[in-house]
Amino acid sequence: MRLLLIEDDIQLGNGIQIGLKQANHVVDWVTDGKAGEHALKVENYTALILDLTLPKIDGLQILKNLRNQGNTIPVLILTARDSVSDKILGLDTGADDYLVKPFDLDELTARLRALSRRQTGIVSPCIEYGNLCLDQTAFTLTKDGQSVILSQREFFILQTLLENVGKVLSRSHLEDNLYGWDELIESNAVEVHIHHLRKKLGKELIRTIRGIGYVIPKLP
Repeated sequence: MRLLLIEDDIQLGNGIQIGLKQANHVVDWVTDGKAGEHALKVENYTALILDLTLPKIDGLQILKNLRNQGNTIPVLILTARDSVSDKILGLDTGADDYLVKPFDLDELTARLRALSRRQTGIVSPCIEYGNLCLDQTAFTLTKDGQSVILSQREFFILQTLLENVGKVLSRSHLEDNLYGWDELIESNAVEVHIHHLRKKLGKELIRTIRGIGYVIPKLP
């Protein structure tokens, strides 16, 4: 998942970003509401982790603006505001989940996985396609019951394509899911990762639509 974290506590934000990256997620982090709104306009994210007490633009206002614009990105509020009325207000404003500080990082990652599953319509942690089973919780892949070792970015590309079977995804769309702001994107990185996936899983799995992008076709 590529995630946006809007959190003004530097120590906490740094810890969350490091922890989520170690859990195989791409995380962009900003420290005020104005920067957060800008990031949401120019990038595509799987989910938003949103603090409420923010400088420049309050978290609830960010949430209101998103929903008024018709933006359906999953939003997990992460805040110290722990009253029942605060939770009700956050959820009624448009949040999909609400987690109170202090929190456990494993719980945060589990809640994010649940939000992603609901967004993609894939309710099981395992995405099955033919003889493949991609476990999004354990970050593993099996083919005919046998483990296949993938790099982190190979896993992300395969996951994104399997979540969108039958849809052609551009190289730039795949890059958006692979790289955060602080990471250098090599010009042919996606092509190289797809080449490796084809060697491991068969050249017919991922098809190239020339000039458009890549697709895993629907099974007959």
